[in-house]
Amino acid sequence: MYIAILEDDLDQSVLIQSWLEEGGHKCSVFSSGVEITRAIHNKSYDVLILDWLVPDMNGLEVLDRVRENLDWRIPILFITQRDSEGHIVEALQHGADDYMSKPVKKAEMLARVSAVSRRTQSNNENEEILEFSPYTLNLASRTLQLAGETLDITHKEFELSLFFFKHHGRVLSRGYILETVWGKSADLNTRTVDTHISRLRRKLSLAPDNGWRLSSIYQHGYRLEQCEETSPDSSENLSSNDN
Repeated sequence: MYIAILEDDLDQSVLIQSWLEEGGHKCSVFSSGVEITRAIHNKSYDVLILDWLVPDMNGLEVLDRVRENLDWRIPILFITQRDSEGHIVEALQHGADDYMSKPVKKAEMLARVSAVSRRTQSNNENEEILEFSPYTLNLASRTLQLAGETLDITHKEFELSLFFFKHHGRVLSRGYILETVWGKSADLNTRTVDTHISRLRRKLSLAPDNGWRLSSIYQHGYRLEQCEETSPDSSENLSSNDN
């Protein structure tokens, strides 16, 4: 998973990051609330780990910003020295998914990170046939059908389709797509993503007529969303034009 950590204590952030990376995750560390909220608007993360007392914007304020502005419910784990019952209740009431008191233990932290992530995953994670009417994805044969007709797509296009459908409704940055689907650094040219998505939109006929829209999100990435008939675009600056 891709995890963002808000922690201004250097020793703590280095320790938590090393544990998570040993567990197979990738991490970005931020020392202030302003830095992490700015990053969340430009990159995609699977889990947030927040300390409470940090400069310029505390962890609770970051939590409020995320819950108010992010278009999907990202799992959030608080790790902080504030361990009174009142503080724990306050964080959970503001939308935190779990809470750990310092000093943290490695095995417990890794288990809690995995647990909060599982809560947000689709119930059909282990199924071989996924239905997103009128689309059907067969994970065993790596095929995709539209209204019962098998589409002519490459293996990479299937992987990209699967990735978008499993994360539909969520804004996904180009770097996150590139790293997850292609397994490459986000520092590489993201034009690869744009080219494949342009083809995918055409091959899958992703349009309101079929109940789905694959939109480009200005200065961020893409979102696959289910259409409610032909409702007008939201107030976000969306564009369905290829980049």
